[in-house]
Amino acid sequence: MLGSSEMTAFVGVTDIDQATNFYRDALGLKVLDAGSGHCVLDADGSMLRLTLIANLINVDYTVVGWNVAEIAKTCEDLAARGVVFQRFDGIEQDDSGVWVAPDGDRIAWFLDPDANILSITQFA
Repeated sequence: MLGSSEMTAFVGVTDIDQATNFYRDALGLKVLDAGSGHCVLDADGSMLRLTLIANLINVDYTVVGWNVAEIAKTCEDLAARGVVFQRFDGIEQDDSGVWVAPDGDRIAWFLDPDANILSITQFA
């Protein structure tokens, strides 16, 4: 039913300008529309909508993730733009912050300015 419909992802933020700058400048997403309390970005054909939330409640899991072809290169490029990769107790991560899952998938996590957890994954 919805398999042929475009998807829109929503991310709550407390400062729309700061979040827009991060998603546009650090992550390289194109701004499609911006206004009072929102910003719509193009994530390779999917819509990512930043929404102003007065009392944002953070969660301890990934809210948005991207599939990448070369995670090492993507980590390097993002780090050059100021993105800091997260480290987690209990999992072994390489120098870039990449964890290799038992099935061979490679994953790295980082935060947006509102501490929303974002990730990049290179599937095995």
